[in-house]
Amino acid sequence: MAGNKVEICGVDTSTLPTLSHEHMRALLEKAQAGDDGARRELIQGNLRLVLSVIQRFHSRCENMDDLFQVGCIGLMKGLDNFDLSLDVRLSTYCVPMIIGEIRRYLRDNNPIRVSRSMRDTAYRALKARDTLSGEAGREPTTSDIARYMDVPEADVVLALEAIQEPVSLFDPVYQSGGDAIYVMDQVQDQRVSEDDWVRSLSIGQAMDRLSDRDRTIIRQRYFQGRTQMEVAQEIGISQAQVSRLEKAALQTMRKYI
Repeated sequence: MAGNKVEICGVDTSTLPTLSHEHMRALLEKAQAGDDGARRELIQGNLRLVLSVIQRFHSRCENMDDLFQVGCIGLMKGLDNFDLSLDVRLSTYCVPMIIGEIRRYLRDNNPIRVSRSMRDTAYRALKARDTLSGEAGREPTTSDIARYMDVPEADVVLALEAIQEPVSLFDPVYQSGGDAIYVMDQVQDQRVSEDDWVRSLSIGQAMDRLSDRDRTIIRQRYFQGRTQMEVAQEIGISQAQVSRLEKAALQTMRKYI
C-alpha cells in the first residue's frame, strides 16, 4: 500500500465494515460455538483493526500486503482465544496478538540468519522485559533481564542484538529542511584516518596538474607498481626519458601537496 491508495490484498479498505460492540459479542458467542459464518463475519468486521496496526510498521519497507495477511493470522488467533467472561474489549485483546504475529514474521524473515536457540533466548528476554517493565514501572536493564531469566548477561545482549533489523548505510537518521544525514555519515573507518583522506585528496589534485603522459607515468609507477622499463615499453620511450619525466612530475606535484 503506497501513497493515497486504499486497496490492500485486493480489498478496498474504504468499504470495510465496522461492527458494534453488542453485535461483535453476539458473533463471538456463535463463532466459539462453531458457527463458521459468524467467524467469517467477525474477521471481516475487524480488518480495519489489522489495517490500523500495520501502519506502525510502514517504515520497515516491508510488503504491506504480506504484513496485512500476517496481521489477519494474529487477528484470527485473537478471535479464537478470546475469553468472553473477561471484561475486556476485543480490540484490546487482539491488538497485541496482531503485533506479536507481525513481529514474529519480521524476525523469522530477517535477512541475517539467527539460530533457533538464540531467537528463543531473545523472545524470552523480550517477554521478561515486558514483565519487569510492568512490575517496576521502568525500562529494565539487561542485568535485570539476565537475573530474571537466570542466564549470563552476555547471552541476553547477544540474543537481543542478533534479532535487530539490519540498517542500511543509506538510511536517513536526521533531516531538518536541508540535506539528510545518513548512517554512513556517522560511521568512521578506523583503517583510514582523516589525515590519510586529506593526503589522498591533495595527491589527486596535484596529479590533475600534470600532463596526460606524466600522469600516466606516475599512476603506473606508484599506483600499479610497474618498473621504469615496463612503463617505457608501454608508452614507447626510453627508460632514461621515463626517469627524467618521473622526477620532473614529482617536483611539480610537491608544489601542490
